[in-house]
Amino acid sequence: MTVVNNVTRYLDAHKVRYAAFETPAEKLGAVGTAAFLGVGLELIYKTIVVKRERGKPILAVIPGNSELDLKALAAALGEKKVHLSTEKEAEGLTGLQAGGISPLALIHKGFQVVIEASAQAQAEIHVSGGQRGLNIRLAPGDLARLTSARFAAVARKNNPES
Repeated sequence: MTVVNNVTRYLDAHKVRYAAFETPAEKLGAVGTAAFLGVGLELIYKTIVVKRERGKPILAVIPGNSELDLKALAAALGEKKVHLSTEKEAEGLTGLQAGGISPLALIHKGFQVVIEASAQAQAEIHVSGGQRGLNIRLAPGDLARLTSARFAAVARKNNPES
């Protein structure tokens, strides 16, 4: 039985092609999710909650094999400076558990969404389904359209040697 929640109902209502995958309910992280689903880490996108000096936080959606470049994100949004939120802050700001934070679960909540530009080269990417234990695979263009996101180069690949 596939998990059904507000995210899957929203996708169905908007006739978006997607696949839902049940994963263990504990926080797996991008590496654990990629291993569980048997897909490349570059296809698992994580949502990072970023605070700006004033206004609603930003949701940066980046590949699991990358880290967020705060300076690039600030520049892409015309912000002077942005700050990474802690896990606890992210949960408080979104109302979602870490490991389940998803731009799809926060549609119409006022968050600005930025998706790493490299996602456009993928046919489909995986994002959280808005709760731990649910992963959604969909086209990056559909994710951007539904969340009013923009694409920008805001991530850099993790250095495997560090």
